Amino acid sequence: MKQTSPVIIQARFDLCTGCRLCQMACSFHHLDGYNPRRSRLRIEDRSENLYHFPVVCNQCENPYCANVCPVNAIERDPKTSALVVDQDRCIGCGLCIRYCPVDMIHLDPVLEKAVKCNLCNGSPECVSACPTSALILVVKEDKT
Repeated sequence: MKQTSPVIIQARFDLCTGCRLCQMACSFHHLDGYNPRRSRLRIEDRSENLYHFPVVCNQCENPYCANVCPVNAIERDPKTSALVVDQDRCIGCGLCIRYCPVDMIHLDPVLEKAVKCNLCNGSPECVSACPTSALILVVKEDKT
């Protein structure tokens, strides 16, 4: 099976207004309800709220989160190239959280399992909801 080109969400902080519509869309897509604290991305407010920094999963080529998972619950989706947490296999140990260099994985307080961006099966809701294009979908270049 041929894997598609890797896709990531690129965050452009200079365009972010801090509206948090991306977090609302993400939480609604994954939870059928609006709860930005359970979103799979976050907005960091910096410099006394003068600018807002969207933080999204990098979908790393050499993913520390997947490498340290003792039950192999994080695997790359061949269709979207996203790293996806298998909720049935995840034991909630937190190793993936500890080793994520951008602090994107977190334990969902209700599920008590690790959650992270899975690119919404190739059509990220956060990107669609962003009114300023601060979040865009980017195809990474193939280095071969």
